[in-house]
Amino acid sequence: MGMFSFLTGKKDDDAGTTTVEGAGSPAPSAVPAAGTPDTPFAPPAAWDMNTSALTAPVPAPAAATPQVGPADPVATAELQGPIIEAIKTVFDPEIPVDIYELGLIYDIIVDAERRVLINMTLTSPACPSAQQLPSEVRYKAKAVPGVTDAWVEIVWEPAWGKERMSEAAKLSLGFF
Repeated sequence: MGMFSFLTGKKDDDAGTTTVEGAGSPAPSAVPAAGTPDTPFAPPAAWDMNTSALTAPVPAPAAATPQVGPADPVATAELQGPIIEAIKTVFDPEIPVDIYELGLIYDIIVDAERRVLINMTLTSPACPSAQQLPSEVRYKAKAVPGVTDAWVEIVWEPAWGKERMSEAAKLSLGFF
């Protein structure tokens, strides 16, 4: 018997038992349509739904570009400390040091409406955490009380180097 021989099974109406065609039996010349009495398979109703959503182009995410105005010195002074403390809870998964101490955060801009733009970099363009780290920074910054929204932009200039690390990070990684 073949591996999928159960698919050709037929139920005997009189006895209520199922018989299966043997391995030596010739294969049926045509496959019965789904849902016909010759096959036990019936497609779910969901398969008949409109599939245009699957082929439609992907819409651009709302507010993908930062909607931050000019820096407000008062709001920046008020929120920069709590934002830094939140960012210090984000660790590079390959290095046991938080990304702020690693020197990956270049700039924190807060506007008058308390929207935040964080310019950061990664240790390399091929960083395996290139998707995860900016997302985590954004959500940690957004969670700071008083922040109305936050965005993270990855910048490559100036390039990150070990000299951007804090003394504490260098000490913990044994760079002295």
